[in-house]
Amino acid sequence: MNIPKSNYPRIIIIGGGFAGISLAKELSKKEVQVLLIDKNNYHTFQPLLYQVSTGGLEPDSIAYPIRKILKEYPNFYFRLANVEQILPETNTLISSIGTIDYDYLVLATGSETNFFGNSEIEKYGMVMKSIPESLNLRSLILENFEQALLTDDLHQRDALMNFVIVGGGPTGVELAGALAEIKKGILPKDYPDLDTRRVQINLIQSGDRILKEMSEKASQKAEDFLEALGVQIWKNTRVKSYDGKIVSTATELRFEAATFIWAAGVQGTVIKGLDAEEIRTKSKRIRVNEFNQVLGHKNIFAIGDIAAMALEAYPSGHPMMAQPAMQQGRNLGQNLVRLLAQKPLKPFHYKDKGSMATVGRNKAVVDLKHYKFQGIFAWYVWTFVHLFFLIGFRNRMIVFINWVYNYIRFDREARLIIRPYKRDYSRFR
Repeated sequence: MNIPKSNYPRIIIIGGGFAGISLAKELSKKEVQVLLIDKNNYHTFQPLLYQVSTGGLEPDSIAYPIRKILKEYPNFYFRLANVEQILPETNTLISSIGTIDYDYLVLATGSETNFFGNSEIEKYGMVMKSIPESLNLRSLILENFEQALLTDDLHQRDALMNFVIVGGGPTGVELAGALAEIKKGILPKDYPDLDTRRVQINLIQSGDRILKEMSEKASQKAEDFLEALGVQIWKNTRVKSYDGKIVSTATELRFEAATFIWAAGVQGTVIKGLDAEEIRTKSKRIRVNEFNQVLGHKNIFAIGDIAAMALEAYPSGHPMMAQPAMQQGRNLGQNLVRLLAQKPLKPFHYKDKGSMATVGRNKAVVDLKHYKFQGIFAWYVWTFVHLFFLIGFRNRMIVFINWVYNYIRFDREARLIIRPYKRDYSRFR
């Protein structure tokens, strides 16, 4: 790996997401050697992936080079690699570029899509947890409309213009709202020779309400917004299978759809060596104590989505969102400095700053600690918050200009099939 030897203790961070970057920043200019390892050389602002999928933004506007984020920090190193195994007994890890020792190890590996063991959905469904996956989805959406123009079969055309989104959380709700806006304002202009009124957007939720982590008022208002946009919401409906053509549910409801998007669950991204059942939850999160120490390991920590800190208020761990990840990263950074100074550690206390979701143009829901509001003001708040947390002035400016342009022109410029997504359309004939 060509990492210089140092008298400073070596801290290895696996993962350049919200948690890993926050920790690295907290350790800047401290007397430690920091090595961050990630399979990508960029940090992704995941809350806006759905806008890449729907042509609202290009991927480089929500990604930022990890080296550039931390370029001015002394004793910081980044390596592009996959970590394959951790050997806690020897304080080493095995990666795709070699073996390296550590004094302290921090898992910030984030989460991945949870298909709950359904291999068929995993094979044929589309997901949206990374930039490449978002680009695949964007290509598929556009390719389906191009295919719809080529067929005289009305049944096949309807299937190509039918969208099924599974999961009524923020990702599913925001994606459904964006697709509804595209149907309303963009498709009639792009495809004047196609009856885009027949486009169907279906949002399926297994529970009795969408946005179940938010207040009931926010859930109901989001549902009202989506229905006004023409989205069909199916609650208390569990999807059983998708064979690439037919979506089957436990209530015998069936959809024929060429676009099936799975946004129904996530699980921790574990690494071999720290995947024992006694420290791993059912959702593959790593059990940690109040200091984010992995149970049974004094010098291994886990933060962000991968960490399950069981507390009375959060028996299954904190929400798998950006705020808990960033706060845990900052707290752990302070604790590692305390640990090296042989001072007592500070337990993590999550400060819930609220949650929000956008449901299309001028429509959003926001739940803060003391205030809950919906509509256009909530949409402005959502816009400001997401701009503020983007990394890099250039990214903020690009996203802001894109949003202003899209708002004024009611357009989405990034409707480009850059990397075609291979799909067998013969099954819809």
